[in-house]
Amino acid sequence: MKTPRLLLALGLLSAFLRLSAAPVDSRISAVTVYQDRAVVTRTATVQLSGGTAELIFAHLPQALNEQSLQVSGKGTAQASILDVSAKQTYVDYTPDARVKELEDQLKAFAKQMRGYDDRANLLNTQQAMLDRMEAALFALPTKDVPRPELNQFTTSLNFLIEQKSKLVTERATLDEQREELQNRANTVQAQLQELRGAGGKAFKTVTVRVAAAQAGSLEVALSYTVPGASWVPSYDARVASSERTVQLDYFGIVRQGTGEDWKDVALTLSTARPSLGGAAPVLSVWQLDLYNPIALREQAERSRRNDMMMAKAAAAPSVNMQTLTTNGVGNEADFELKDARYSSATIEAGATSASFKIAVSSSIPSDNSPQKVPVTSAALKAVPEYLTVPKRQTAAFLTSKVVNSSEFPLLAGAMNVFLDGTFVATSGLRTVMSGEKFDLALGVDDGIAIKHKRVQKFTEDTGLTNSGKRITYEYLITVQNNKKTMERVIVADQVPLSRNEKIVVKLLSPDAKDVKPTDEGTLKWTLDLKPGEKRELTVKFTVEYDNTVNVAGLE
Repeated sequence: MKTPRLLLALGLLSAFLRLSAAPVDSRISAVTVYQDRAVVTRTATVQLSGGTAELIFAHLPQALNEQSLQVSGKGTAQASILDVSAKQTYVDYTPDARVKELEDQLKAFAKQMRGYDDRANLLNTQQAMLDRMEAALFALPTKDVPRPELNQFTTSLNFLIEQKSKLVTERATLDEQREELQNRANTVQAQLQELRGAGGKAFKTVTVRVAAAQAGSLEVALSYTVPGASWVPSYDARVASSERTVQLDYFGIVRQGTGEDWKDVALTLSTARPSLGGAAPVLSVWQLDLYNPIALREQAERSRRNDMMMAKAAAAPSVNMQTLTTNGVGNEADFELKDARYSSATIEAGATSASFKIAVSSSIPSDNSPQKVPVTSAALKAVPEYLTVPKRQTAAFLTSKVVNSSEFPLLAGAMNVFLDGTFVATSGLRTVMSGEKFDLALGVDDGIAIKHKRVQKFTEDTGLTNSGKRITYEYLITVQNNKKTMERVIVADQVPLSRNEKIVVKLLSPDAKDVKPTDEGTLKWTLDLKPGEKRELTVKFTVEYDNTVNVAGLE
């Protein structure tokens, strides 16, 4: 009976000896940034001697979402991934080196400020001593303390004046030093508050257990989701009026405070919004009943538990359980390095979103500072035209009708507009899909002269007994093209609308056959003006109403 027990003990000992655990040297190789989070991929190459091994990824961000862990790998060890686990470790120091540095600076500032406070207390003590000396010098003489001689009085008085002057100067210098130190401390404190969102005095450790059929190498990729990262689109639109084109430079403004610096990573910007969930919300039954606070609380609690269970199931961790027998390293895309101005991301369009793989490696520090990365640059055809509303402003605003002929969807974001190399406006771009039209507002162009004046306002009585009034309004709009090219100008004006049957508005000019007012009373002319051409437009209408009513809105 001893032999089987001995063999069992030797087998357990052999299995124990074959189980190895060691921290791995990993680096962040790829990051996908969403609007409110990021998926970080760490890679590490390890040598396995066969058997079961534990690969430990230490000092990961505290805010790491354990439900999002994903593991994959390739190598020659013919390894299988058994499981992945995460645990949180609390320490008595700050793991983030940048946060620790700022905390040390604040401690040094506090120590220096205490030194200034001690010096200020000493100056107050010296001031009190000088005040007592001054009081004694000017005190009335007594039997025990006679009046000092003149030279003694003069010497003491000069000493007091000199010492008090020194105190005033030193206090002023001390106040300046304290103010400067406080400003530096406030700056560091603001930076610290930005960075502390990544976590406190704790970090997470992820352990990946693998079983290797034989000795060999294995490249492991660990992916996890962290909050504290986001990106927004930004655009530079450069309009060449002579060429009638728009050079649209598309950028992503990336910020992150995840607690990890991203150095030379393959960066991807995704338009997906995982925070909204994968399916449309479900309508619950809308019930009316007598008010019962206890029943309402129980119902709300049941609904909350159901929502949490659905969210947990949707975010379950993913582990690649297949045997890994492929030789070589991971399948990262090879990125072609281009000039930053003209580099273009690779777009991967999904069923519900798009991902932009940035063409060059990127470095994003974990300090929430905005980092501008190029997405693409496209030359788009532009059809310029002018829009003017002389009644409101006697100016012609240049706009360009542009078609998004690129394959990239243009998400809503801020846009800087340059006209012939000159910055003219900051505006916003709405979301524009590929093939869709949009307008670029390019600001005022003085090459189109606009004038607007009221020619007449004539009031007369109407009716057999002068029971009504008629007011005739006439306006003249002048548009002149002072440019050397033919330009299209759209002119907008209006006539009032009556909301009461006792008020009648009649349009006299322009003829309704030529320009018909819209339901809102808007008049629009489309003018194609040759170089130097001038056009005059007349707006004339009457307003008739009964004397028994007071009309609001008349000019």
